[in-house]
Amino acid sequence: MSAAENLTGQLAQGQPLAGVRILAAEQMQALPFATQLLAHMGAEVVKVEHPVTGDSGRGALPAVADIDGQSVGATYLRNSLNKKSICIDLKQAEGIEVFKKLVPHYDIVGENFKPGTFERLGLGYDVLSKIHPGLIYVSVSGFGNLGESPYAHWPAYACVAEAMAGFNESSRREGEAPRMGTAGALGDIGSSLFAAIGLLAALRERDRTGRGQYVDVAMFDAMVAMADVIPFFWSMGMRGKSRRAAGIVSVFEAKDGYFVLQAVRDHHLALLAKAIGKEEWLDDDRFATRHDWGDRLDDTVRPAIEEWASTKGKLEVCAELCSQGIAAGPCNTPEDILDDPHVRDHNMILEVPRPDSEDPLLIVGNPIKMSGMPERPAARWPTLGQHTDDILRADVGLSEEEIGSLRDRGVVGARS
Repeated sequence: MSAAENLTGQLAQGQPLAGVRILAAEQMQALPFATQLLAHMGAEVVKVEHPVTGDSGRGALPAVADIDGQSVGATYLRNSLNKKSICIDLKQAEGIEVFKKLVPHYDIVGENFKPGTFERLGLGYDVLSKIHPGLIYVSVSGFGNLGESPYAHWPAYACVAEAMAGFNESSRREGEAPRMGTAGALGDIGSSLFAAIGLLAALRERDRTGRGQYVDVAMFDAMVAMADVIPFFWSMGMRGKSRRAAGIVSVFEAKDGYFVLQAVRDHHLALLAKAIGKEEWLDDDRFATRHDWGDRLDDTVRPAIEEWASTKGKLEVCAELCSQGIAAGPCNTPEDILDDPHVRDHNMILEVPRPDSEDPLLIVGNPIKMSGMPERPAARWPTLGQHTDDILRADVGLSEEEIGSLRDRGVVGARS
């Protein structure tokens, strides 16, 4: 056994998805985050990219100059760790045939193009499942492939799905337009999580029955699920002016920054009042109900909390509040996150060497911790088509001459 093979075997130990192979015609983030998460747990992920442009995430900004001289965008960089890249032109009939020949060698085929795109290419689930009955096929799109939608052919990014699910409107202040950017890449990452759950459930079902199936995730559906309290509270009568805040949930200022606290149960007021030296609130009729607490936020609660916190650091404030049973946390800056001992201990920031600078790229790690799963080292993203030749030789059995001929005709790209 070679040193490389021995290392591969060692890495596979304890990786729950070792041996699972994913052929991903993916772009940007809504599916690539899901497949990267599965790669963190041992799956082999092969990205299918266009020979010239690659995954559209390569064109995102900001970008770095890669080792092959190409510019690589941030969206690609942070969603392509531990993956391989093969270049196939799926707009050519020969490219379609190459893709089909790869399919039987993979457990999962994934795509996140506009609904109907892969069906028009002849690569839909109905076609590929005949080639590989045990295939699990996953699609992530704005509005789904299974079932009807009046928006089926609308293009969609994360911001569109977030807005349609009500996130922007729910955070809107009176007299202002809805606010975008509610929670980072929520629309993409949230959709990816549902895709990963669906894939794992489908793998489990295949283990039992031998049958594959189609897993379909609409980003709009995913965001409606993640915004669950918006329609739910509306159904309970919280509409318009009746949407009064219940309890104290807000951001407050400390000496060196901001922190958030939540006090929403009846006993929380006593805990908070004691912590900041305002026990008189407990006998004040203005604090009779939790809705009253919210009504008093700006004229009474905020000034009192911020006066108490004005001589303390935000982390110190949160430590004191938490010790009294009040949930609180600092509003961290990027620097705070990088210095946080929890983040370091949980390996939630991975340092990946940057090809055009001595400073590493900092990419989020795997939030799923398992007692029998060691942390998988983060292999850098692949260069465009880096593994084309190796995969076509190993999976399809093509010779060097056959691969060269396909490359000359533009069907495949990038020599490994």
